[in-house]
Amino acid sequence: MAYRIVADGIGGPDVLKREEIEVGAPGAGQVLLRHTAVGLNYLDTYFRSGLYPWPPNAEPVAGGEAVGIVEAVGEGVSGFAEGDRVGYTLPIGAYTSHRIVPADRMMHIPDGVSDEVAACSILKGLTAHYLITRTFPVKPEHTVLFQAAAGGVGLIAGQWLKHIGATAIGTAGGAEKCALAAANGYGHVIDYRAKDFVAEVNEITNGEKCHVVFDGVGKDTYPGSLDCLRRLGMFVTFGNASGAIEDFSLKDIASRGGLFATRPSLFNYIVTRDELEEGASALFGLIEDGTIKVAVNQTYPLSDVAEAHRALEARETTGSTVLIP
Repeated sequence: MAYRIVADGIGGPDVLKREEIEVGAPGAGQVLLRHTAVGLNYLDTYFRSGLYPWPPNAEPVAGGEAVGIVEAVGEGVSGFAEGDRVGYTLPIGAYTSHRIVPADRMMHIPDGVSDEVAACSILKGLTAHYLITRTFPVKPEHTVLFQAAAGGVGLIAGQWLKHIGATAIGTAGGAEKCALAAANGYGHVIDYRAKDFVAEVNEITNGEKCHVVFDGVGKDTYPGSLDCLRRLGMFVTFGNASGAIEDFSLKDIASRGGLFATRPSLFNYIVTRDELEEGASALFGLIEDGTIKVAVNQTYPLSDVAEAHRALEARETTGSTVLIP
């Protein structure tokens, strides 16, 4: 029987409940998927906890990325057929065993990329792609600080930054996570639990600081991230792992040397089909040739997603987590 995981209210992981569903036929421009793997992301917890509101009229089903097999295609669909292995990313809705999805959001998964790796690298990998190639196009001469370097996005970003040839500094909590970040491309790693990361960045850069800071942590690293930027540097806050930034002020960036600040999100960077395909091609190309390796360090049955949320929010996970329907 097909099923989904529904958030029965706003709150902690215990609000996540399994619910059996009937899945109909795909309509025009749609495909019916049987999911084989679903990625877990911090974005999922934001909707469940109420940090982000559910979109109007949307069912309260989290999940931002998944891979599956096409079981049926609707009228007018081209480029996809029954039996194809595909993946997608959408803000919500992936915590299901089966799902009808717009075909223009689909991407073919290359033979050299497993379902599990694809399912936990689409959202995270496309996020890394837009951050370091579009929000701030990183060049070899740039010095970059990436907060939460041992997370799913951070590990992909570290390898991508190394591929570019930039000087990559990462922060992580604890020796184990720091070692993981160092093994995934970061030339310098700072244990923010044991050291003052602002002072460490200043020392590493000989006082010159960074051209850009990518911050997926939020409250705990602000405004320290600003203090790691050189004049006219860019602060890119793209996540809230420790909670949302509550005291942001334009005077904080003006007083630190005319900084730039932005709060981007993936779904503003893959609006068009061309944008989606460009990012997917770049990501899967680097995974297939071994430049980027994606470690699936935790796997849970989809039915046990509440436990997966607990571990993620307690920062007990490293790398990526996959949910198996």
